[in-house]
Amino acid sequence: MMNDRFKFILGELMAVETPLTSHYFANKLNVTSRTIRSDVKELNQFLSGSGAFIQSIRGAGYQLSIENDARFHQFLQHIFQDGLKHPVFPNERILYLFKRLLLTDEYVKLENLADDLYVSKSTVQHDMRDIRKRLKPYGIKLVIKPNYGFKLRGEEMKLRYCMAEHIFQKQEMDLDIIDTRVPILPKAELNMIRETISEKIMDQQMFLSDMALSNLIVHIVIACKRIRNGKHVSLYEADVKEMMNDQEYRVACSIAQNLEKKLKVKFPTEETAYMAIHLLGAKRTKVDHDNMNDFIDDETDRLADLLIETIDHQFKLGIKRDKQLKNGLSLHLKPALNRYRYGMYIRNPLLDTIKTHDPLAFEAGIQAGEVLKKETGFDIEESEVGYLALHIGAAIERRKTNIMSKRCVIVCVSGAGNAIWIESKLRSTFGANLQILGTVNYYRLKQISLNALDFIISTIPLPEKLPIPVIKVNAILKEIDVLKINHVLNAKLELVEKYTRKQLIFLQKTFQSKSEILQFLCEKALKLGLVEEDLTASVFEREAIAPTYFGNLIAIPRSMTAKSLQTFWAVCTLQKPIEWENKRVQFICLLCVEKNNPSHLQKMYKLVGHVLNHRSIVHDFLKCQTYEEFIDVVRELNVFPQVSGKTLS
Repeated sequence: MMNDRFKFILGELMAVETPLTSHYFANKLNVTSRTIRSDVKELNQFLSGSGAFIQSIRGAGYQLSIENDARFHQFLQHIFQDGLKHPVFPNERILYLFKRLLLTDEYVKLENLADDLYVSKSTVQHDMRDIRKRLKPYGIKLVIKPNYGFKLRGEEMKLRYCMAEHIFQKQEMDLDIIDTRVPILPKAELNMIRETISEKIMDQQMFLSDMALSNLIVHIVIACKRIRNGKHVSLYEADVKEMMNDQEYRVACSIAQNLEKKLKVKFPTEETAYMAIHLLGAKRTKVDHDNMNDFIDDETDRLADLLIETIDHQFKLGIKRDKQLKNGLSLHLKPALNRYRYGMYIRNPLLDTIKTHDPLAFEAGIQAGEVLKKETGFDIEESEVGYLALHIGAAIERRKTNIMSKRCVIVCVSGAGNAIWIESKLRSTFGANLQILGTVNYYRLKQISLNALDFIISTIPLPEKLPIPVIKVNAILKEIDVLKINHVLNAKLELVEKYTRKQLIFLQKTFQSKSEILQFLCEKALKLGLVEEDLTASVFEREAIAPTYFGNLIAIPRSMTAKSLQTFWAVCTLQKPIEWENKRVQFICLLCVEKNNPSHLQKMYKLVGHVLNHRSIVHDFLKCQTYEEFIDVVRELNVFPQVSGKTLS
């Protein structure tokens, strides 16, 4: 069994990304450096087979190297008796501290937190800086009182929104995920609340999305906890009276009366109104077509039209006449505006996924949010942008399925049997998206009119240049062959060289902050005369609305509006990742799109989107030392197929 000293050393090493010296540990543990060296040697024996080891770096100290996250986590659970009793990874530790502070109205001592986490007091103090940043959007302050410790102070409603965000994990929708290390209510009461709310919602035929229902349950659970602690929300009397005639208020009254009997919790009028606010802000999954006009008022209808008109004009998405988009946005905007009217925060567990897998739709969502801000005066937060992007992304996908299928012929020299097999394979893979007009031998190709074709699929290289693309595939189709054809079917991707300038590729830099990098890239583009003078201000304006971290160590900053005379990208890779609004970033790609040519933005996001979804490509880019190596990675991995009339091989 590990002793407390070993646990402390391991905990400290897991808490940092830089080496720690034996002198550091010796001072903390009041032992000699020689003892620490002996401890580390013995600790490494404990770690044997755990998926991690402590590396000794000459002149720097000790650093934990984790080779297998899953195995290491299992090791930690095995080492600590009765399971893992405290968070061990940095993000887990910060969330634990958040929960401890949010679920008490008393001061929490620094030394108690450090003991609970098996880390030093200085580590906890460092974590508190991160917590302060996360509290800022809620207007909550972290109060420090000498000899007493830490305490949170803020408006009751804002404290509850903060609890909803940080006590309940974003990735899950079930209440069973509440952290048992920091309990909020007994499990039996949680189930009782869930059943009561679901029953009353069904009785009133209020069709809520699973996500909206989960958010509603979370906030009512928190309300019960806070009411028992003698904490109540404050609402304007006029707001309460205004909602008393709404269906949502009647449903809230029914839920409150039922819970009062079951949980022995008294819901004052303002708490019932607070519940009604969450019902008003809950997203509906459907409204009867006959009642659509009753549910969607003229102002919501106008805003939905304006959003679609604006983003379609700016991004040229071809979704202006999508009726499903109009209905979906209208159903979303009605409760969304109610949320903002009452200052509600809403969780979006899909936010990171949306940003990573559909960056173009997210950018369109940003612009839609700006339109809403201009029209309503509400600051639209990132979670809401994510929901708008979901509707926009769905419309983009619907448009893709409505585009006419591409036409091709197959050139095959290995016989009719193989040609038939290839044709059958392609038909089963691509269906109506690909029209195969037949198979031909190479010598007959010249006899065919190519004007009616979009491309040729060939099992052999074709020596002469043709006016349409040629996709070279294997005689027995492989996954890479399907990917090549899929690229051409979905979009005519262009060579990245078209958007790349050697003067704007910066590799292995040592910048320490986001602002440094943005300033640097903007100034370089400005010096080349490629952009307008106010590019930097516009890029920082866009970044302030929502961080441009898109997952996989990548950030894709861009200006709020087009400020460029040409379309290009400026790339910067870093020797070590930096913090980008609580996310790790090492590959930065500044997108600059030619003014009055929004179709280029779609092409750029398709180029970058492929990189986003392939971790190995990012890894190869980050290893590049020269511009030539950078371009070679693109060419060797066939990331961006050529469709300019040459062969895709």
